[in-house]
Amino acid sequence: MPTISDVAARAGVSTATVSRALNGKPTVDPDLVVRVRAAASELGYQPNGPARNLRRQEAAVVALIISDVENPFFTAIARGVEDVAHEVGYSVVLCNSDESAEKENRYIDIAIQERVAGVILSPSGPATSVAKLASRGTAYVAVDRPLPGQDSDVVLVDTRLAAREATTHLIAQGYERIGCITGPSGVRTADDRLAGYRSALKSAHHRSTPKLVRRTEYKAAGARRAALDLISQPEPPDALLVANSAMAVGVLQALQERGIRPGSQLGLVAFDDAPWAELVDPPLTVVAQPAYEIGTVAARLLLARIADSNRPPTATTLGARLIKRASTHR
Repeated sequence: MPTISDVAARAGVSTATVSRALNGKPTVDPDLVVRVRAAASELGYQPNGPARNLRRQEAAVVALIISDVENPFFTAIARGVEDVAHEVGYSVVLCNSDESAEKENRYIDIAIQERVAGVILSPSGPATSVAKLASRGTAYVAVDRPLPGQDSDVVLVDTRLAAREATTHLIAQGYERIGCITGPSGVRTADDRLAGYRSALKSAHHRSTPKLVRRTEYKAAGARRAALDLISQPEPPDALLVANSAMAVGVLQALQERGIRPGSQLGLVAFDDAPWAELVDPPLTVVAQPAYEIGTVAARLLLARIADSNRPPTATTLGARLIKRASTHR
């Protein structure tokens, strides 16, 4: 069986560098990591996993706890995390909290029990159990939503600004009664998108009224009910800002049921550029968030936190991009 010394000789590095590279230490130059992993693969070298984990008291595994595995936004984040983790020899365990604080808490407990090296999570709401991770010294990074009361690494998107720009686009297209369907109160992304919507209306001197706003779960069924409620009013909206792609499906269902065509009869813009958004008729105007980049940035932050638990917390805010399509053309 090949040894770590054989790998070091093949790669032209020290055994210490081989160990750090195969254990996912972010202090190793990426080019060296590629060289070491190639040498290990050529030789058929397999590290002694149980012994390695015993020495480190942790597994070369990170847990990714996301809010909705069916949402393409979160699956793209997962792909970004997995790609970075794979490069340095870490495995990723995917957990779906389904926007449930109880499930999130259970997965955090499991992550602690299994001694994972770190956790990346999209918090399900204001209450969270990450204090358990902090008390144990387990590295963690928040994505999409910040952790209330926690000074942690976090990767966000400026969705308030994005919602403002999307609403401003609807105003510029001549829509007058612009409504908003967003997520539950207290969920940061839902609150921010509503705030951006209201800010755009205020700046344009458009009337903002609670009658044109609905809050529901980040799911198609809730959004369908909300849309049917809005368009059944005596003065229905002539345009809608929708807080994510799952909700957009529900809104499109509601419009189809009532025979309302997006664009000409009701302007429609939704967060997230789902794979189907350009294929519907008419194609859907979207706020495209850099989901894959969120995942890669979060994974690199987590690896850096695993290597150095004393480094200052990093808050990264990425931008979104409005993609204009026919659903907002009158």
